[in-house]
Parts: sequence; structure tokens; C-alpha cells
Amino acid sequence: MAKLNKEDFISALKEMTILEVKELVDAMKEEFGVDPMAVAVAAAPAAAADEGPSTKTVVLKSAGGNKIAVIKIIKEITGLGLVEAKAVADNGGNLKENIPADEAEAIKNQLTEAGAEVELV
Repeated sequence: MAKLNKEDFISALKEMTILEVKELVDAMKEEFGVDPMAVAVAAAPAAAADEGPSTKTVVLKSAGGNKIAVIKIIKEITGLGLVEAKAVADNGGNLKENIPADEAEAIKNQLTEAGAEVELV
């Protein structure tokens, strides 16, 4: 099997849905015994220092009691399909990364009004 270079790997990731990326991460955990998220979390403080306080990441902690409304908002802001948006609502996680702080705040307000628990990082 040919070895993928970094650019080819990134291109392949861009074509995947959130659900496919989650399955890839799970497969990497199983194959290598390492959680790629732990590496990303360890690298995040250094990256955040470089980006400055003007960008934020919107993190869904919980969809809350009105999950249908939250799924609709997730679909709208991410462009995901219904199944993928429901998976994000069920599992939580990053919705949008490195976006302007005012845009992140607007998304957070939209989701919290629908009953979701959201955090800006």
C-alpha cells in the first residue's frame, strides 16, 4: 500500500463527514492504542496562544431537552446532513473551530435558546 503524504491525508479528511471522521478516530484508537484526541488536546494550548483571543471554538456539551431544535440548528450552522447532525447532538463535540468570537457568541446564543449546553473555548 502506498504511503499517504500529509496533503493527501488532509484532502481525504476534508471529504469525510463528521461521522466518518469519528469512525476513523475510533479505528485509530483500536489499531494503535492511542487516543488521537489526547494528542490534539495536548497541542491545543500552544495553538491557542498563537491564534490570540479573537477566535473561538464552539463546543456542544449537551443537546438538552429540545434535541430536535438543536439538531436543526446544528444542520444549519455546519451544513451536515440529518444523520450526522443527530450524531453530533447525541455525542457533543466541536461544532465550529477557530471562528471569530462574535460569530461564536451568536452560535452559542442560538443553541442555548434552543436548550443546548454550549461552551466557547
